[in-house]
Amino acid sequence: MSKIKEYLDENKDQLVNELVDLLKIPSVSADPAYKAEVNRCAEHVKQSLVNAGADNVEICPTAGHPIVYGEKIIDPALPTVLVYGHYDVQPADPIELWTSPPFEPVIKNGYIYARGAADDKGQFYMHVKAFEYMMKTDSLPCNAKFMIEGEEEVGSENLGLFVKANKEKLKADTILISDTSMISNEQPSISVGLRGLSYLEVEVTGPNRDLHSGLYGGAVGNPINILCNMIASLTDEDNHITIPGFYENVEEVSAEDRAEMARAPFNQDDYNTELKIKSGFGEKGYSTNERTSIRPTLDVNGIWGGYIGEGAKTVLPSKAYVKISMRLVPNQSSEEITEKFQKHFESIAPDAVKVVVKPHHGGEPFLIPTDFSAYQAASKAMETTFGVKPIPVRSGGSIPITSLFEEELGLKSVLMGFGLATDDIHSPDEHYGIFNYLKGIETIPYFYQYFTEEFGK
Repeated sequence: MSKIKEYLDENKDQLVNELVDLLKIPSVSADPAYKAEVNRCAEHVKQSLVNAGADNVEICPTAGHPIVYGEKIIDPALPTVLVYGHYDVQPADPIELWTSPPFEPVIKNGYIYARGAADDKGQFYMHVKAFEYMMKTDSLPCNAKFMIEGEEEVGSENLGLFVKANKEKLKADTILISDTSMISNEQPSISVGLRGLSYLEVEVTGPNRDLHSGLYGGAVGNPINILCNMIASLTDEDNHITIPGFYENVEEVSAEDRAEMARAPFNQDDYNTELKIKSGFGEKGYSTNERTSIRPTLDVNGIWGGYIGEGAKTVLPSKAYVKISMRLVPNQSSEEITEKFQKHFESIAPDAVKVVVKPHHGGEPFLIPTDFSAYQAASKAMETTFGVKPIPVRSGGSIPITSLFEEELGLKSVLMGFGLATDDIHSPDEHYGIFNYLKGIETIPYFYQYFTEEFGK
């Protein structure tokens, strides 16, 4: 591994250009209009794995978007690392807020700007390129498998079926994922916890058609007004969620663990400045980092209804809609929370409207121990390349498949991400640092080396 820095210096432009080509493909899984582009991206990923030296590379169809699989088995007696990633991306909307087209990658100030740059194309592609380096230098110390899916951004609906049907194919000793962020380029970290997710949509219907707001306003329930009042009632003055039983199983993190979490570098003023806000906001009694990691949340992700075109239209709308996500913490069940929300939201609706709650997708919270071999290998690998021991942190995001992998394959995942919180994933001007991309390629081979050594003990 000693020559990898030299390899990166010599091949930097090629490595970056390859990522740029991948980012040009608008593999938006949520929009059926992009189905052909999603398939084209799967073909691109397949060819990349073939070029890197993987065997048995195939595009595996699902009821939705395909999964790309490849492997390199050098010795069945050696441990196997299963790499998971996703090639699909979020929609680019609102496109008008991008400073450059989302699928025409631009490099500026050391960052690649494009949809999917950090989530997750830049991060999973590090693994392909690190694997390619190990193949070229005959330094792959153990077996490697790749499973790169195309539905992560829409809930990985078909991944579970694929995993259940291919347990032997996916047999491994650990799962390595880079789809998370770290504290900073100076202080790396490894995510040891993820929140779960309950995501749903609500439709509120009032009158059987849009009405004249002068003739009917004040006499007929306005679905938008009523929906806003219902949403507002979901939290109290302390930003505590009011759904009955919502906190019933919430893990209470000890004072000692909270103190350990507080060791992570964080400056509230810098946080506020970066987001252009005057102050933080959230559940009373918890810090910003705690609110985004160890506490559950409820957020409106989108709300619409009525007339939103140019000029005025005095209409009392027939319908109003909202999309809501709830992030969950250990011991909470996405199915139970969805059920509690549905029962509560329907119960608080006045007779003037009809409420329909439509669950979309969910995932379970996830915690990994820091004393098992794969985590130790990841920690040692990052310390080797960064020169600083990574801090174990809990992430506010959700990767539902981590719980699926543990349940179906009996494997714990290592979340060795190289992104930053400032990468604007899911937002306009998403970007990924070239430093981070190359540092990931440099670090991953060390993970393989240390995991093989740890596994043999």
